[in-house]
Amino acid sequence: MKAVILAGGYGTRISEESQYKPKPMIEVGGMPILWHIMKEYSVYGINDFVICAGYKQYMIKEWFNNYFLNTSDVTFDMTDGNKVILHEQHSEPWRVTVVDTGENTMTGGRIKRIQKYIGDETFCMTYGDGVCDVDISEIIKFHRSHGKLATLTSVLLDQSKGVLNIGGDNAVQSFREKSKEDSAPINAGYMVLEPEIFDYLDGDECIFEQAPLEKLAEEGQLMSYRHRGFWQCMDTMREKIQLENLWTHGKAPWKVWDE
Repeated sequence: MKAVILAGGYGTRISEESQYKPKPMIEVGGMPILWHIMKEYSVYGINDFVICAGYKQYMIKEWFNNYFLNTSDVTFDMTDGNKVILHEQHSEPWRVTVVDTGENTMTGGRIKRIQKYIGDETFCMTYGDGVCDVDISEIIKFHRSHGKLATLTSVLLDQSKGVLNIGGDNAVQSFREKSKEDSAPINAGYMVLEPEIFDYLDGDECIFEQAPLEKLAEEGQLMSYRHRGFWQCMDTMREKIQLENLWTHGKAPWKVWDE
C-alpha cells in the first residue's frame, strides 16, 4: 500500500521558516517533519510514498537525493578518482516518488495529479505538517471493514479558553475550564482512500476538504476513525517549538519507532 503526503503548500502561517523551505521540510529534532510522518507509516509496513510537492519542490527532491550521504559515515577518497565510500548506512527501506504538483494547486488538484502513480490501489493519504500516535494498521482495518470509499481520522483538540454558562439576564451562572469534550471533531488527515476517489476530483482549483469530502459525506461514503490519543499539526512557530520540546525531552508521543 502507498502513502500519499500533501507537501506543496506555502505554509504562510509559519513564514519565519517557510520563506526558506517547504513547511514539510521544517525540522523537529534535526529532521524534517516529513521524515517523522514517514517513519510513522514505516512502522506499519508502509514504505512506498508519493509526495505531492509544489512550493520549493526542488528542496524535497534534493533532500532525498542526499539522504544516503547525510545519514551515513562517508569516506571521500580523492587519491582514487574522487571515490565516495558510504559506511554504516542507516537509511530506511523507502521508495519515494516526489511529484511536482504545482505551486498554486489546491489539495484536491494535487491528489488528482498523482493518480497515475496510484493506479487502482487503495492508498493512505495525510498532510505533511502533522504528527500523530494513531495505530495506522487499525485505521486500515476499520476502512476495510465498512467498505466505503473514504476514511479519515478525527480528533478532538484541547481548548484553552474557559466555558461560561450565561443566563437570560446576562449573568454568568457558572465557569469552568474547557475540555476536549467541548470541541467538535476535526479532520486530522491519516486517511485511507479507494481509487474511486479520483472521480470526485476535478482540476487544480479543487479543494479536497470542500466539495469532494462534502459529496462523499452526502453519499454515505465517508467514515470517521476516532482517535483519542496525540495529534498535533505544525502551523505556527509556537506549535513547532512545542513539538521540538517534546522531542528534545524524549516525550514525543508520535515516535512509535525504535532507534
